[in-house]
Order: sequence, then C-alpha cells, then structure tokens
Amino acid sequence: MTLHFTKMNGAGNDFVMLDNRDLKLALSQAQIAQLCDRHRGIGADGLLCVEPATEGGDFKMRYYNADGGEAEMCGNGARCFGRFVNLLHDGKLSSIRFETLAGMISAEFEGSQVRINMSAPHSLKLSQSLPVVSETLTVHSLNTGVPHAVVVVEDLSSVPVREWGAALRYHDAFKPKGTNANFCKVLAPGSIAIRTYERGVEDETLACGTGMVACALIHHELTGAASPVSVLVKGGDTLRVGFTESAPHEYTEVTLLGPADVVFTGAVTI
Repeated sequence: MTLHFTKMNGAGNDFVMLDNRDLKLALSQAQIAQLCDRHRGIGADGLLCVEPATEGGDFKMRYYNADGGEAEMCGNGARCFGRFVNLLHDGKLSSIRFETLAGMISAEFEGSQVRINMSAPHSLKLSQSLPVVSETLTVHSLNTGVPHAVVVVEDLSSVPVREWGAALRYHDAFKPKGTNANFCKVLAPGSIAIRTYERGVEDETLACGTGMVACALIHHELTGAASPVSVLVKGGDTLRVGFTESAPHEYTEVTLLGPADVVFTGAVTI
C-alpha cells in the first residue's frame, strides 16, 4: 500500500500527517511505529489522521504516539492538524473545530501561527514529594488533555531529562497510564523555559504543546504570573499560553499560540 503524507512540525515536535477522510486507512500499531521510526521510516514524534466528525465538529483528529499507541491529545500536533486541514481546503479556512479523545478543540489561523483553544485542564496536584532515582523531587501534576508531571529546576541544562523523565513516566504515583515529565526553569515572571520527556516517544522531544500548557498553568499557580505566559522550548521557539482562571485552580479559555510548518510531502510504501 502506498501512503501519501505530509511531514509537519510544531516548534520542533514533528508529525506524519495523513488524510483519512474516506476512512480507507486502517493502520496497525506496528505500521504506525514503522512510519514514525527515524531509521527505517519517515521519522516523527507521532502520526495524525484527519477523519470525518462524529460528534458535531468539523473533523476528527486521531493522534498516535511514535510507538503506535493512540493518545488523547497533543498540543503541537493539534496546531499542525489545524494547518494541515486548512491546506486540504486550499488555505481558505479561518478557523475549524475538531474532535479529539480529550474533547472538542478549535484552531484559528494567524499568518504562520496557529492558535488552538484547549480542553479544560483537570486533576491538578501541587507539591508532591516523590522519590525519583536517587533524589526526592517536588513534583506538580496536571492533565491538559494528557497527564503531565512538572518539576521546577534552577539549572535546566544539567537536568538528567532521560533518567528522571523515564522514572517519573513509570512512577507508582502516576499508574496505570503513566505521565509525561516536564522540567521547568523560571526566566522571569511570566516567562519560563522547559524540557519534556514524552510518554509514547519514551525520550526527550524538542517541544510538547500540552506540556507547555501544564508548565504555564503551574507557573501561574506557584507565582501568580498573569496570562499569557511565554514558554521557551528546547527546539528554540517561544510559544504563548493564554488562560482565564474562572475559579481558584480552575481554568477556561486555555489557548496555545505557536508555529505549525510543513517540512515536506511524499509517498511511502508499507
């Protein structure tokens, strides 16, 4: 079978994009993992399919991690999804609404940038003291479509992201599904830098959209920083997280603004 695909990236978080509006594609987990393999496939942090809506949206977004497992949501992937759908419509759309396993998401197009309106975050926990490798870390957690753990650090460059990230990802505190792990440094009030270990990729990635949102909201919780919060990611891009605190520890109108770029298009036989 020959697949026509578009390779995209959002702040360095890269994806294989497939048009499955006719529902003719039925890829196995092994096939998705092969397509995402950086040595034997196209190479990506994940794969996204455009499918017909079933619950009142304009389209449905199906997102799969690099290991082929389906996940609820991906912030950078959602921005790329919105841009990809707009490209399928010759760039004529100003906004779209699409269904995800984490709820309805909307995307608006602002030049080369895409702003997505995230689902409401939940399950906030602050200041958990957890044993991680040979350390005891203060860990905050929040579900922003997928679960995230956040550790605030002084020196971001020296953090053992793979070691600590993997330990948090499989920590007893986050069983059974595990969590993504983020390490966050405060640059200034309302400005942070982060590094992220992604569940399903099982490694550090250049950016993680839902991780940016989790870190920005926890930065607000800990410091009172106003919306929007600027987030610098390892890939070098700075994105903006907007939010409204509708009640203590409850958030609405959560948005993520950042790039969504086409890298190349092609065809692959699987």
